[in-house]
This record gives sequence, structure tokens and C-alpha cells, in this order.
Amino acid sequence: MSEHNLPPGVDDTLQRGLAGLGLAAGLAPPLLRYLALLHRWNQTYNLTAIRDPQEMVTRHLLDSLAMQPHVADGSLADLGTGPGLPGIPLAIACPGLRVTLVESNGKKARFMREAVRQLGLANARVAESRAEALAEPGQYDQLTARAMDTLEGIVRVGGHLLRPGGVLLAMKGVYPHEEIAALPVGWSVRDVVPLQVPGLAGERHLVTVTGP
Repeated sequence: MSEHNLPPGVDDTLQRGLAGLGLAAGLAPPLLRYLALLHRWNQTYNLTAIRDPQEMVTRHLLDSLAMQPHVADGSLADLGTGPGLPGIPLAIACPGLRVTLVESNGKKARFMREAVRQLGLANARVAESRAEALAEPGQYDQLTARAMDTLEGIVRVGGHLLRPGGVLLAMKGVYPHEEIAALPVGWSVRDVVPLQVPGLAGERHLVTVTGP
């Protein structure tokens, strides 16, 4: 194990992945601290079904960071973030981004508060709440949801949080034709961009949705 209590080679996998995404190598130390904390807590609290740190690098960290070029400075609510994905990696990579990590599960919220504290992430906060119950209407420039629901479901529970002119950035696998067709009236797709995640097989797309 390394100084981060992670298996040897994990840092190399992360460094190669960051290079593949065109991101700075200097992001690796805080990302590894977050990963080590997640790995340690996961052994007791089952925060994620992925237990192998090498797989966590690819399927959690790099998958989250693949959307970074499409995220703008400002405010972002990460709905159903679980243990902080993609919100915490994005907060690390985007210091001009103010991230609210929205999660109703108590043990996951406790983990994220500890991660935010240990990492000194002044641009991230935890909202222990269901998205539909978060009373912050129109407060966010961007919403994201990595694996929360269909596009219609995300809009239904979190659309009230988006300011006029704001965007939903939804991470999806294959091109979501049926989900796009089912969007509520007034919501429309601005763009669907294929993402390349280093080391990850299968399709990934980022869907940008605008509100009424």
C-alpha cells in the first residue's frame, strides 16, 4: 500500500488518465486523498459497489472528470451525488465552481462532509436532502446527475433549482434517444457530446438540457 493506503499503481493509473483528459498532473494528490478516504469508508459503510481502487480511478474519478471541459464557473448542484461523484472531483478540478452535493442518504452525507473537511474544499458544501425537497429554487447555474434517473426524472425532481438560462449536464451511457423524446414540455436538448474516458469501455455521452 502507498502512503494513501492505496495499492501500488493506482497513482500511475490516475496520472495517465489525467494526461489522457488533458488535465493537470497537480490534481492527482487531492484526488488520491479523496479516493483513499472513499476506499477506507467503503469497507465499513458500503458507499459504492465498486471496491477495487484501480476500478474506482477509472469508473469514479476519470469518469467524473471527463465532463470537466463542459462545466463553467459558477454554481452547480450535483443531484443524488452518492459519495460525491462527480461533484467532489469537479470541485477539486474547478476552483471557480461552487458545488452543492445533494444526497439524502445519511452515511453518504457524513462521508462527504468529512471529505470536504479533510480536503479543505472551500467551494463545496453538502445538502443532506432529497433533490425535490431542497428549498433553493432558481439558485444554480448548472445541475448535474451522473447516475440518478432518466432525463425526465432529473428535471422533475431538480428542475426547480435551475436559474433561468441554466443547464442540466447529465451523464449517460449510450445516446439516450428515448429519454430525450420524453423530456417535459419546455425542456430541450442543446447538445449531446460523446465522452472518452481513459480505460473505460463502452459509450459515454454528456447531454446538455436547457429549461423553459
